[in-house]
Amino acid sequence: MWRLLIIPLMLCWCGTAFAAEPLVLDVWPGNAPGEKGDGAPESFAEQKPNQRVVKRLQNVSKPTITVYRPAKDKDTGAAVLIAPGGGYSILAWDLEGTEVAEYLNSIGVTGIVLKYRVPRRASDPKEVPPLAPFQDAQRAMSLVRSKAKEWGIDPNRIGMLGFSAGGHLTARTATNSDSRSYDKIDPVDDVSCRPDFVVLVYPAYLVNKEGNLAPEIKIGKNSPPCFFAHAYNDGISPENSLRMALALKQNNVNAEVHIYSTGGHGFGLRKSEDPCCTWPDRCTEWFKKQGYLGTEKK
Repeated sequence: MWRLLIIPLMLCWCGTAFAAEPLVLDVWPGNAPGEKGDGAPESFAEQKPNQRVVKRLQNVSKPTITVYRPAKDKDTGAAVLIAPGGGYSILAWDLEGTEVAEYLNSIGVTGIVLKYRVPRRASDPKEVPPLAPFQDAQRAMSLVRSKAKEWGIDPNRIGMLGFSAGGHLTARTATNSDSRSYDKIDPVDDVSCRPDFVVLVYPAYLVNKEGNLAPEIKIGKNSPPCFFAHAYNDGISPENSLRMALALKQNNVNAEVHIYSTGGHGFGLRKSEDPCCTWPDRCTEWFKKQGYLGTEKK
């Protein structure tokens, strides 16, 4: 009897509680642009001693989206494409991917984890961000929106959320929706790749060496509203968030910025004694205030 009681308790404490098995879709109908399928096999990197426990996915050459749906009685019709970080070298698959989908599901939002190509290819110019992840993100946003009716998602409430390098990828995707980074393949590419709203958590690479907003982050009056969360003591300076937020302000685009005193880099959504761990609560409030959870804007 005690064994029967303990097992469910362990599952509740340790398990990731999703409503159903996720749907996995290829981002591209064939090989991704420029891919020859001759790279190292995809795998999780070995966990090193004294390293934060994270599933580090490496050698991605076949991009996918993994769709986690909330319980039907909680579903708000909103969806968010999630871009894990990892310095464009690996993907922090659980810390900044599946755990984020779980949070989104808890507030009635479909969480869609993007597995984009890493690491940057040897042929990529070192002085500019890699092209392949950007291509994957643009295509994935269009793919998700093309499935909106089928999945019961509001096509006007599809956002994107990114961490660190994934934050850079999210910002780049959000501010470059007027042109494709690849040649059109099929009707999916006729569907808008612009996120309706954006969440950036300790975004990286948004500021160049001169201290200006990076040239690929093209803020304009049509840029989507944005929520920022950063730690003041992050080695990736909070200036990355502040510079972009200022550019949004100058273009009269809504934004909310939280700079927490401590937390460092890579805190994800995991609980800690640092104030940064409260950012999901603030983000949920912002979602509600903006009407992204189906509530009326005020």
